[in-house]
Amino acid sequence: MPRRKPQPRNTRRGASNANRDEAGFGDALTRRESGPSGYSDEDYVVRTIPGSRATKTYRCPGCDHDIRPGVPHLVTWPAEYGGADDRRHWHTGCWSGRSTRGLTRRWS
Repeated sequence: MPRRKPQPRNTRRGASNANRDEAGFGDALTRRESGPSGYSDEDYVVRTIPGSRATKTYRCPGCDHDIRPGVPHLVTWPAEYGGADDRRHWHTGCWSGRSTRGLTRRWS
């Protein structure tokens, strides 16, 4: 039986890298997506945070509930002008539904 070729780290079989940025953030890759409702004409950089890396409690702007340590989630920031102060931590489901509902918490 032929041996399988090892897969590179941080990639999934069959996943398209067309929507991924070249630049990584630490050891995590980032991607660009349209923003939440009201900001959908802007591109946002999105980074996935695995549960093992989630060490603080954050407030999700999509549902206004806590994201507890150990919960996998996303960090997003505006692609054009975003910096450390513009990053927001979202539940994955809240970010997925961002186009069908408005923000419950204003960017503060």
